[in-house]
Amino acid sequence: MDRLINMDTTKFFITTIIISAVVGSLVTIGVTKLIDDSRGDSQEELIKDFYEVESAAHVSPHSIRTQLTKGGGDFILVDLRSAQEYEKEHIISAINVPAYKDPNTPAYEEVDRIVGQFRDIIEANPGKDIITYCYSIPCMTGRKIGKILAEHDIYVKTLITGWNEWRYYWDLWNHDGESPTKVEDYIWKGKDPGIPIARELPSPCGDGEFSC
Repeated sequence: MDRLINMDTTKFFITTIIISAVVGSLVTIGVTKLIDDSRGDSQEELIKDFYEVESAAHVSPHSIRTQLTKGGGDFILVDLRSAQEYEKEHIISAINVPAYKDPNTPAYEEVDRIVGQFRDIIEANPGKDIITYCYSIPCMTGRKIGKILAEHDIYVKTLITGWNEWRYYWDLWNHDGESPTKVEDYIWKGKDPGIPIARELPSPCGDGEFSC
């Protein structure tokens, strides 16, 4: 008799668990659908949101190079690589806030220092865009530091290219008409940022009577 009671009790609990799981799943699906319906995100709206985010967060290297060619710009470039790498070479005018202790050791846990340095940069350069760059396009350093800063109400932009593309693949992202520019003109060595020299870019129209 006791055995039958135990079997019935076990069946009751299993049935209860199954029913609860099914009901829970249906409730979750219903809530998710209600949220999706309330948002009303069509494909076009999602595409619009994507480009708004991209445009808000990313900065073209062409724009930076053009402004450096004119002798500077209304922005502050921040190199997130280690101090050793920065001193070896960096984009001219960039300052260094190391997110790495050395080339192989991240310093993401040094939140107070990193946030403090960015606050100092913003205070010293009111109204200017703060633009970070790290090692390469797929590098996660800029994304991680950007997230840390956003959590402290500091909002920075990021250069679409990284150091490697800027330094070693200059002709990859520059347009054909821009190829006469030399990467060496946009690189600096040492602890100081370096000052861009205003220079005249070659005309895409060419010279002579048939130029535009």
